[in-house]
Amino acid sequence: MATEPRTNFQLIDDWLEWLQHGRNRSARTVEIYSLAMKRLQEFMPGRPLLDFTSVELQAFCGLWLHNKGIVAKGRVPYISAVKGFYKWAVSAGHTRRHLASGIEQPKTGRKLPNLITLANAEKLMWGPDLDSFIGIRDAAMLALLMGCGLRVGGLVALNESNLSMTQVDKQPRMVLKVMEKGRKERLVPVPREAEMLVRVYLGHEDLVDIDRDIPTKDGMPQDKVLFVSVRSTRMTADLHRGERRRLTRKAVHDMLQKYGRRLGIPSEQLHPHALRHLYGTELVEDNVHMEAVQGLMGHAEVKTTFLYVHLAARRKFGDVDKFAPLAKINTPVSELLKRLPPQA
Repeated sequence: MATEPRTNFQLIDDWLEWLQHGRNRSARTVEIYSLAMKRLQEFMPGRPLLDFTSVELQAFCGLWLHNKGIVAKGRVPYISAVKGFYKWAVSAGHTRRHLASGIEQPKTGRKLPNLITLANAEKLMWGPDLDSFIGIRDAAMLALLMGCGLRVGGLVALNESNLSMTQVDKQPRMVLKVMEKGRKERLVPVPREAEMLVRVYLGHEDLVDIDRDIPTKDGMPQDKVLFVSVRSTRMTADLHRGERRRLTRKAVHDMLQKYGRRLGIPSEQLHPHALRHLYGTELVEDNVHMEAVQGLMGHAEVKTTFLYVHLAARRKFGDVDKFAPLAKINTPVSELLKRLPPQA
């Protein structure tokens, strides 16, 4: 007896489950790919996915997405999802041909990321009200974002067990065990300023009354969500506990916007990655070895880390002022420059 063909929904569900459990992809990746497949079904409603032609898939990944206002870089996850789905469909025996194998990713020039300036970073650190629990929490999160170069996903995923202490020059220092992009784990040293704010947050009396316990798994010791929300509009107080207390990425983004707008900081500098980019750039500015920066940033490849060389303006201007030809000869303004006071 022939089996009934799988519906689009069943195929996509099977593929996403395989990605999450068979390939250990993150929940975020699965969510993005799920949205991409929904858009593919919008492209030709009612058509079985396995009946699409290669030409139709090319049209979806190119012109159709372009007409929907999705720029070249934004089409990358869509194309990855489509190629991954049809490759899986072949391996799972649902079709014989990899219909999307010929689709290429769009050529995109690497755009230099926005980073917050040091002056605005200082303003931001003074933004939270340190006389309030929320202010202490926000200051601790800001300090970890810019002091440890964390991705926002890594920040909100932190539990108390991710904090540990080590001895450096016979002094106790805090270390973060961070799980971020691609489920890769790394250890990050915590600056003293950030450590102090985290300690004040953990010792705050308002935190004592918040249930942030995470149920034990496989005999592991009890853990607690690190950064918590103080209220919820989606659930009653009795349900707002444990894992449901964890702050979301959006909440961190909104927090940055709230303080930044009040302080007059440009909106392009008010996202968590702008703080991460400041961290990477400042390390490069002060000649930290590139492989060390790579490890601290959690980059899979050092070529990603070299992006911060392009952002290191002080280092570049300093090199030019010292080593370029005009610095080694007398010019009509050489003596004048020597008499000018240094700029602040």
